[in-house]
Amino acid sequence: MKIKHILAPTDVPVERLDYNGEETTYITFFEFNQYPALNADDKEVETAHSVQIDIFSQGNYEALVKQTRNLMEAAGARRTFEAEEFEKETGYFHKVLRFSYSSHKGEEE
Repeated sequence: MKIKHILAPTDVPVERLDYNGEETTYITFFEFNQYPALNADDKEVETAHSVQIDIFSQGNYEALVKQTRNLMEAAGARRTFEAEEFEKETGYFHKVLRFSYSSHKGEEE
């Protein structure tokens, strides 16, 4: 699943693991788990993936959160977790979204 491509319509920077740019609203993501979802003839044929998407903003980010949810679900991911916090040190609102999806072995990840 090409998360950067899937979230491109948000028109905010989307980076894997870390963002070092100047924008005050941005998205980062990472894969935190991967395991065999289906085996056949003692071989893995389907892989389950768990990804976390972090949305950071110094302003109202509710529309961006909703758009991100919709884009990921339209791509076939299932939302498994959601939480938010305010980071006092940086002044950023931070939304955590976790999704799971499966891919067939050999598909481009």
